[in-house]
Amino acid sequence: MAFTNRELEQIYRMVGSLCEQRVPDHVKHEIRLSYSIANHEVVICEERPLLDQPSEWIALEIAKLRYVRKSDEWQLYWKRASGKWWPYEPLTRSKTLAAMIKEIDLDSDGCFFG
Repeated sequence: MAFTNRELEQIYRMVGSLCEQRVPDHVKHEIRLSYSIANHEVVICEERPLLDQPSEWIALEIAKLRYVRKSDEWQLYWKRASGKWWPYEPLTRSKTLAAMIKEIDLDSDGCFFG
């Protein structure tokens, strides 16, 4: 089963807010955050313009939130330089999306935003 309308509203509000507030207005022409939703996953991307074609933007995946309905929990992953997703420590699982968003924003290990 895909996300319910209520879950989608929560994702739009919380993840959308993180993407909007994380990047200061004065650099939004150089960097922005976006997200996509597919099945039970939300992938957050950092977008930057290409150096040789500034009108074209490239998206780099930085965080993945996976909802496991059976256990009613969110799982958080970060993308290594190898291109593989790894569980994020110190907070791999949580019952709330809010806790995961807070952890991404905090980025205590520098896995999402360097």
